[in-house]
Amino acid sequence: MHFIKKNIIIPLVVFIIGMSAVADIVCSINNEQNKQNRTMANLNAMTYAERMKTDIMKGIAVSDSLRQIIISEDGQLNKFCEIAEEMMADSVQSIQIAPDGVVTDIYPQEGNDAGKIDLLNDKDRGEICRYGRDNKVVTMQGPFQLKQGGYGIVVRNPVYIEENGHEDFWGFAIVIIRVPEIFADSMKALSDFGYNYILYKTAFPWGSEFEEVYGSEEELKNPVSYTFDIGDSKWKLDIMPYKTQSERRYLYAAGIGGVIIVLLLTGFTCALLVLDKHRKKFKKLAITDALTGIYNRHGYDERVTRYLKQNPDNHCVGVEFDIDDFKTINDMYGHAYGDVALKVLSEGMQKFFDKNVVLGRNGGDEFCIFLPDCTCADVKEKLEEFTKLKRSFKYEGEEQQFTISVGYAEYPVHADKPSKLMRCADTALYEVKLRGKNGCMAYKNGLRMEIRTQLGFALKDVSENLPGAFIIYKADKNDDEILFANREFIRFAGCKNMDELLEYTKRSFRNIIRADEREAVIADIWKQIDEGHTNGYTHFYMQKADGGHIQVFDHGRIVENGRYGRVIYALITNLETVRENYGNSECNN
Repeated sequence: MHFIKKNIIIPLVVFIIGMSAVADIVCSINNEQNKQNRTMANLNAMTYAERMKTDIMKGIAVSDSLRQIIISEDGQLNKFCEIAEEMMADSVQSIQIAPDGVVTDIYPQEGNDAGKIDLLNDKDRGEICRYGRDNKVVTMQGPFQLKQGGYGIVVRNPVYIEENGHEDFWGFAIVIIRVPEIFADSMKALSDFGYNYILYKTAFPWGSEFEEVYGSEEELKNPVSYTFDIGDSKWKLDIMPYKTQSERRYLYAAGIGGVIIVLLLTGFTCALLVLDKHRKKFKKLAITDALTGIYNRHGYDERVTRYLKQNPDNHCVGVEFDIDDFKTINDMYGHAYGDVALKVLSEGMQKFFDKNVVLGRNGGDEFCIFLPDCTCADVKEKLEEFTKLKRSFKYEGEEQQFTISVGYAEYPVHADKPSKLMRCADTALYEVKLRGKNGCMAYKNGLRMEIRTQLGFALKDVSENLPGAFIIYKADKNDDEILFANREFIRFAGCKNMDELLEYTKRSFRNIIRADEREAVIADIWKQIDEGHTNGYTHFYMQKADGGHIQVFDHGRIVENGRYGRVIYALITNLETVRENYGNSECNN
């Protein structure tokens, strides 16, 4: 502990002393630089504010020129588009005239039709327009977002025409200037000289509240300001120098000798902490199942082995269980929903069992549980309750139920090693499988370890190797859709694969029956079903894809399927082959 404290305190003391000295030096240098920078900033603020004023006045000059032309034409501007086209510049968005305050002409017109409004009575523009008219001053409003993209400021220059010795208000000569394009050169120059900036203007000529026109993205703290007038509006330019790369190097150099040692020590310590954090993270990932969040088999075995080494005389129970017919869930609903079922099961495990119980997933749908300090008799009821819990997942809005089978064994009664304990539990599990699934059983001496071999035959293995053709179709008079056919049946039909069979039969069982006897055979099948027979027998000529036919014997059985409802399992035998091998008399018998 003393060693740990020492290795924390010494770097901390070095860091504090070193940083204090560096801070004093850097602070002095920084204050002197700031003083010089503010002096230079005051000069630049005044210089570039006047340049911006000149740039903006160019936009106002366009409205002045338009106003003079309107006056010279005695208010009759017949060639507005030609005149406006000559006045256009890169920083001008549009030029407009508004006789009696109503915008009537806009150049360019494309995309600006919505700008034809009654300015004097408009909710957003009326007050400032009436102010410009009554006080005979140029007003500027904005910035506002342009429909064509970007931002603009509108300049409205009131026009008065002298008539009978007095001036009458004619309307407005209007120019919309683009910002920041109108003063882009000045802004670029400020940025090139290392300044952040914000340009403001008063929202209304009669007010003192400023609104931002344009600026750099950085926030300005304690900026240098310069205020200037354009018409009746006040403008303000705030600028603040930012540290250049050379200034930063200069400041860093002042204290780098003392700081580098602190940084190396601090960095080394941080690296060790990060490595330790990642080591713990990777260790957790190595022993955790990614899908369910519980232990994987490696993590489970590690925990169980450690516990038994520390408590070799304690009685414990190892549990193995899996989801019944999990492959069917994957085949019917897809692997994504199989994963959902696994998550539902793991979440149920974590809620049902105490925190001291070790939960793990072996892989696939197989799970394991280790219950410390107990016997099989102690946990029998609890495991049976766990087995019978209702479990389901949603598929297409409907709850799909699933069950589990559980086997368990006791240490050290049934096994003296963790691996053998889980093998005994696994044996009990598969004994449950053979007895009908969805059950719970403790291991008993005499159960065979090789019991798994009895479950090693999959549906595909059986169906493909049956000594005859096999087909499953819906038991529905109006919809006898073919659901499955083995390879032998596909060969009987003269097809190459299942897709070809479905295309040839149009997915209907009745289409494999020769047309001239189809209705009679179907009627015979349904007569037997309607009479309550589970098994049915018939024979017919099977229509092949190449146009030929063979005489077959059909032994069908009607069963209930959880997904498709009533279906018929049918074994189809070639009668000619049977006669060749057994003779006609035996076939007839």
